[in-house]
Amino acid sequence: MSRFMHLHGSAEISHNGHLKIGGVSTIDLAKQYGTPLYVYDTALIKERARGFRKTFKELGVKAEVAYASKAFSCMAIFQLMNEEGLSLDVVSGGELYTALKADFPPERIHFNGNNKSRSELVLAVKEKIGCIVVDNFYELQLLSEITGEMKSKTKVLLRVTPGIEAHTHDYILTGQEDSKFGFDLQNGQAEKAMKLSLESEYIELLGLHCHIGSQIFETTGFILAARKMIEKAAEWNSLYGFVPEVINLGGGFGIRYTQEDDPIAPSQYVKEMILAVKEEVSRTGMSMPEIWIEPGRSLVGDAGTSLYTIGSSKEVPGVRKYLAIDGGMSDNIRPALYRAKYEALIANKADAEPEDTVSIAGKCCESGDMLIWDLPLPDAEAGDLLAVFCTGAYGYSMANNYNRLPRPPVVFVENGKSKLVIRRETYRDLIKLDESLT
Repeated sequence: MSRFMHLHGSAEISHNGHLKIGGVSTIDLAKQYGTPLYVYDTALIKERARGFRKTFKELGVKAEVAYASKAFSCMAIFQLMNEEGLSLDVVSGGELYTALKADFPPERIHFNGNNKSRSELVLAVKEKIGCIVVDNFYELQLLSEITGEMKSKTKVLLRVTPGIEAHTHDYILTGQEDSKFGFDLQNGQAEKAMKLSLESEYIELLGLHCHIGSQIFETTGFILAARKMIEKAAEWNSLYGFVPEVINLGGGFGIRYTQEDDPIAPSQYVKEMILAVKEEVSRTGMSMPEIWIEPGRSLVGDAGTSLYTIGSSKEVPGVRKYLAIDGGMSDNIRPALYRAKYEALIANKADAEPEDTVSIAGKCCESGDMLIWDLPLPDAEAGDLLAVFCTGAYGYSMANNYNRLPRPPVVFVENGKSKLVIRRETYRDLIKLDESLT
């Protein structure tokens, strides 16, 4: 194994040079379930979930940690998060429906999103979910009508744009106003939404919500956002008597994909956010609100590994060597969309030193279907098993059937055992919605 390779969670190299995750050989997993295959290290997910909750508890702050389910949604992951005492952030009727079918407690479900339909809002109100994060005036009016028709009191947060945009290490104090999400905190939109919410008979305004970005490696943006939200809340308290019970600072905590990434511990994000809120509350004379956060990637991202079987190869002399796998942009579209980078190794030769530099090509009929460029690997041949790390977030949730490729299965592994939680799609699944002309 290359000295630059980083193993996550319970991943280890066995005595015979094979990659193991959760005490299970990836070679055995590939034989049992086939490839491509998503493998989740559930012990690592649990460790992360408990770490977030522990930090809030140790600092004596009332909080909710809501898993941002857009990172990876299925009944099994929702059940796991429920077992760990987390809340759930959903962004569609489909995610909400899945959560309800998984028996996730409705009172711990938060519903986000910028264009919720009437039917989605009706379902949320009917099921008495814990909170709806209202994004715009259209939705606020629609929700006011629905709650009035159903005579059902519904708790809401107002999503605001605090004027902070975070791109990893760069924090810009203006410009975030140009966003499809939320009420602007500076131009009076958020204040107008707050007053309309307070006037609505069946809407109970809990507080404010923001989300400043993704894959963030510093706490500066979160601290600035917390200060701006508390400052504005204090102003509204003085003018209108509004006291926020909740400040939701969203998610976006970064993880390590490659050696270029340098994330901080989740507990550090939480500690510095709490400190900022406490300082601003003390300065303004406000009462301490609950702090909610929405980690997604940081709970499941590096707990996921994708397994592929290597097939064909092509060498362009003096230019590049390509290795093709049996998956690609249909099961991991992030490299094509975002130029996302990953680390990988040959799972059945995990202790071998790199001998070559290759580029990993997907099997989709697109020249842009490249998973990893210029990857150091030992000598590889058809039939070898490639393990790509940190694919647990936005892999399966963004998977597709381009080229009519069936989506891969998902397994959870822990303590030497594996559990199939999503089966592999079949060709029959691909045509189940099709209607024949004859």
